[in-house]
Amino acid sequence: MANLKEIRNRISSVSSTMQITSAMKMVSAAKLKKAQDAITAMRPYANKLTELLQSLSATLDADSGSKFSMQREVNNVLIVAITSNRGLCGAFNSNIIKQVIKLKDEEYKNKNVSFVAIGKKANDAFKKSSRVIANKSSVYDDLTFDNVAEIAQMLMDKFVIGDFDKIELVYNKFKNAATQEIMTEQFLPIVPVEGEGEANTNVDYIFEPSKIEIVEALIPKALKTQLYKAIRDSFASEHGARMTAMHKATDNATELRDQLKLTYNKARQAAITNEILEIVGGAEALNN
Repeated sequence: MANLKEIRNRISSVSSTMQITSAMKMVSAAKLKKAQDAITAMRPYANKLTELLQSLSATLDADSGSKFSMQREVNNVLIVAITSNRGLCGAFNSNIIKQVIKLKDEEYKNKNVSFVAIGKKANDAFKKSSRVIANKSSVYDDLTFDNVAEIAQMLMDKFVIGDFDKIELVYNKFKNAATQEIMTEQFLPIVPVEGEGEANTNVDYIFEPSKIEIVEALIPKALKTQLYKAIRDSFASEHGARMTAMHKATDNATELRDQLKLTYNKARQAAITNEILEIVGGAEALNN
C-alpha cells in the first residue's frame, strides 16, 4: 500500500484535474448554446436554398447546364476535412480522420486524392502525406460567412479550371450535445434532384430573368452557404462533444478522488492502529 504522503499527492492532483475539467465543461456549455442557436436558425434557409437550386438544375437541358454541375470522369478528388483546432473532445476529430482515410483507401482507392484541412487536427493528420493543398484552420478565429465564402470560392475555382473532378465535405453534423453524425457530402459537381414528383412537373413557372440566369446567380451563393452550414455544424458539434467529454472526465475524477480518500483513511487508520499497538507493546515490556 502506498504511504500517506503519496496518496495525499494523488488526491491533490486528481482534485486539480477535476477543477480544470469542470471549468472546461462550463465554458463549452456556454459556447454550445450560442453555436447551437446559430446552426438551428441557419438550417432551414440553407436546406431550402439547396433544394431550390437542385430542383431548378434538374429542369435544365444538358447543353445549358452550369459549369458547377459538369460531370467529368473522376480522376482527381479533393476531400475537405472539417475538424477542430483543439482536442479534449472525445472521438470528435478521430472519427473524421478515420472517415477521410476510409474514403481515400476504399471509395477513391485508385484516384489522386488531395485534402483541404479546416481545423488543425485535420492538418496534423494529413500534412505528412504532402497532399494538403490548403490549411484553413484560421477560419475559426473569426467564423463569419464572408471568411468561409473565400474558402468556398477557392474550391469552386479549382473545380471549374479542372484541377479536381469531384469535391467532398466530411464533417460532424450536430444533433444534440451528446450525439454527432459523421457526414460525407458532395460539394461539387452539383447533383440535380432525381425523381421529381408529378405535382412539380405539372406546374408551369414564369421566371424573370431566365431560369439559367437565376441558377447561375444562385449556385455560388448556395455553395458558399452549404460550406458555411457544414463548418457551423462542426463548430456546434465540437462544443457538444467537448462538454460531454469533460462531463465524463469530471465524473471519473470525482470517483477516483473518493476512492483515494477512502484508501487514505484506511491507511491512516492502519497507521494509527500500529502506533497504538507499538505503544501498548512498549508499555507492557517496561512493566515486565
